[in-house]
Amino acid sequence: AVEVDIAPGLPGLLMVGLPDAAVQESRERVRAALRNSGLQMPLTRVIVNLAPADLRKEGPAFDLPIALAVLAASGQLDPRSLNDVWCAGELGLDGALRPVRGALALALAARRAGARALLLPAANGSEAALVDELTIWPATDLRAALHWLQGTGVSAGTATITPVAKPEPHPEQELQEGDRQLDLADVRGQPHGRRALEIAAAGGHHLLL
Repeated sequence: AVEVDIAPGLPGLLMVGLPDAAVQESRERVRAALRNSGLQMPLTRVIVNLAPADLRKEGPAFDLPIALAVLAASGQLDPRSLNDVWCAGELGLDGALRPVRGALALALAARRAGARALLLPAANGSEAALVDELTIWPATDLRAALHWLQGTGVSAGTATITPVAKPEPHPEQELQEGDRQLDLADVRGQPHGRRALEIAAAGGHHLLL
């Protein structure tokens, strides 16, 4: 989770919660992306907390959540629009959204948590759309992400932010009558093995058990 507090003091953005170098550098990407998208970075002290504080945070996927949290804390975005919305994405200096790794795993976690929607870079849309019963909001840039949150995403009229259609199952892959889909949730007594399988599947790694 990303928490933002705006407090009196010299302008600056402080990042806490064990961020790695890529997350620390998001400060400059967020500042530039907001400015180049016609939005404002608060001219005061901004504290960003990445919770839980005892887990190491890695990668640029926190760019979009941080930017949206800053906009909500500064009154440029209705905080209620973020309720039950999960998001991830790397920001370019011009506000463009670049794809991130692990979109499928994130979509599965969002569905499990009962998320209202998952907001992602458009390039990740088809991957995340493989997860049934989850609304995917693909956006090409920060402005398009705001359109979704403000309820104008579909009516914005550009094909790049239209929800990606879920692929139709191949006839040969359809389950025969009497069969059922297997689920790792059915595996009991092997928490470490199950976790290893989930990580390998999310990252596309080989695995030997």
